[in-house]
Amino acid sequence: MNAAPAGGGPRPVALVTGAGRRRGLGAAIVTRLAETGWDVAFTYWTPYDARRPWGADAGAPERLAARVVAAGARAHFLEADLSRAPAAADVVDSAEAAFGRPVTALVLAHAESVASGLLDTGIESFDRHFAVNARAGWLLIRAYAERFTGPYGSGRIVALTSDHTVGNLPYGASKGALDRITLAAAQELAGLGVTANVVNPGPIDTGWMSDRTRETLVNATPLGRLGTPAECADLVGFLCSPEGGWINGQLLYSNGGLQHIPGRDRT
Repeated sequence: MNAAPAGGGPRPVALVTGAGRRRGLGAAIVTRLAETGWDVAFTYWTPYDARRPWGADAGAPERLAARVVAAGARAHFLEADLSRAPAAADVVDSAEAAFGRPVTALVLAHAESVASGLLDTGIESFDRHFAVNARAGWLLIRAYAERFTGPYGSGRIVALTSDHTVGNLPYGASKGALDRITLAAAQELAGLGVTANVVNPGPIDTGWMSDRTRETLVNATPLGRLGTPAECADLVGFLCSPEGGWINGQLLYSNGGLQHIPGRDRT
């Protein structure tokens, strides 16, 4: 889906994965980038949301695209099953074709996250987590780098991560792999002038928290509250901006000073 901007010249193109719900981090990031000068392509995958407790958010991609256009930007969105290896290159190609120029900023906000531990994780679930969270991240970064033609120093890669492993083994382990892939990009893509950073957004309730989890996390945070999707989006927006260009190869915690509590849910 394409939508024309209200006016003005070409903007740089950002591609954000995992923006299928209005409450999600991906949607907040898409909105923030549109408000700060980017045309934005984004992906979503309804079958994942439909099988999670929060359910599918019908019409969310169209509403998010309308928000992008209201900010004076152009929007392009597509549904993509990132467990399929070819999907990564297809997504980058689709964004480039939609706007007629390569992607400048790649933000990896998608995830497979189904809670299970060491003893009850199935092989199929383990493999799917790594396919979506780690392999797709690598393939998206590779496809982005192969097509990047922007000025030296303008390229941006940002991945969202988590340090949760207890009781959520395949998610945490695959996110750890994504961390290493992204931080490797900061070194291996230096010749392109692309920065690559990882953001751990801390405890943000986008629909996944139980009342008990919410209370535990609030009590474990010095500020006595949860983070908001907009606060995560503000950091990602800064990293994608010219002012954020000297930050590279970092895993950044934006978590309100959350203290680690073994054995409990976290973002």
